Amino acid sequence: MSPEEMQRAISYTHGSHWLILGSFLVGVAVAWIIVRSGLLTGIRDRLERNRPRPNLTAFVVGIVYTLASTVISLPWAWWSGWRRETEYGLTSQPVTGWLGELAMQSAISTVLTGFVLVALYALIRRAGRSWWLWGGGLTAALMALMLLAAPIFIEPLFNTYTPAPPGPVRDAVVELAHQTGTPSDKIYIYDGSRQSDRYTANVSGLFGSARVAMSDTMFQQGADLSEVRAVVGHEMGHYVHMHALWMVGIMAVLAMVAFWAADRLFPVAQRLLGANRVNGISDPAGLPVLGVVIGFLFVLATPLTNTMVRVIESDADQFSLEHANEPDGLARALIKTAEYRAPSPSWLEEFIFYDHPSVSNRIRRAMAWKAEHPPEG
Repeated sequence: MSPEEMQRAISYTHGSHWLILGSFLVGVAVAWIIVRSGLLTGIRDRLERNRPRPNLTAFVVGIVYTLASTVISLPWAWWSGWRRETEYGLTSQPVTGWLGELAMQSAISTVLTGFVLVALYALIRRAGRSWWLWGGGLTAALMALMLLAAPIFIEPLFNTYTPAPPGPVRDAVVELAHQTGTPSDKIYIYDGSRQSDRYTANVSGLFGSARVAMSDTMFQQGADLSEVRAVVGHEMGHYVHMHALWMVGIMAVLAMVAFWAADRLFPVAQRLLGANRVNGISDPAGLPVLGVVIGFLFVLATPLTNTMVRVIESDADQFSLEHANEPDGLARALIKTAEYRAPSPSWLEEFIFYDHPSVSNRIRRAMAWKAEHPPEG
């Protein structure tokens, strides 16, 4: 990387760190606007004028709150999600395409949020002070359901996924799949360049819906067979070691802790936001207050959640080295990600902000593996 490219990567990465705080503050501002407008309490009062309708109220309030939040925060979403990516050369997607996808995402999340909140507020009402414990179970169930459904119903709305075509790439991937016990018919290439120019691949789904998908940007940036084997080997590591299930369990525990703390902090946040007409945490009209509290807790937990993901990513790297044995391919692939993830942060920056091990550390480990496992002959 040239000095200019390195500085650009550092600038982008440091800006991404500030986005964590910026997004939270925008969320607080949006919650304050909605609370002070009386929008949600007015809807609650109209729906329950004659008799209590807790489930209907939770559903309607959830939909209205999600839509209102999306509209009010649209300038921030535009700048952080499209304009900034364009300025750093990380996307060539036109703003019309970005807005269209945002509209689809908002429609899906709005409807799902409505149903989720019906279940959450039912737990709060019926489980009393132990609702946070059941809330962790609800989180796990929802995450598992989304993992199962995403590759089948959601991801095809935004991208086209096609099986890797016959040829050297598919042959190499199928061979590696047989070696690792990964289904060889679950290897796809998708048009990720529609949204981003980032060099990337991913594993999504759960059990029978799980698949490994490579973005076409990998091949547009000249990925050779050793890179493909290394990157796909990493994603197969996620599949074989069931990292998705591990994350479901971890996030369920974190959700329990967050809900427990939110139950205690809700009255404080309610006073600070001036939500005087909200009747406690069981009132769906207090959803903006609950959102601020949980958002605050997860900002504080950023180092913890990032560390857990880094551990999983390191394990997937190790799996790739052991089964694909392509340390040079892995290193070449990693350096192509350095344009959006500064490669050599301090240990403190990596600990707090990086959800993947730094590129420099990952390449160093790959080279250590290479030194310890010289080619036979």
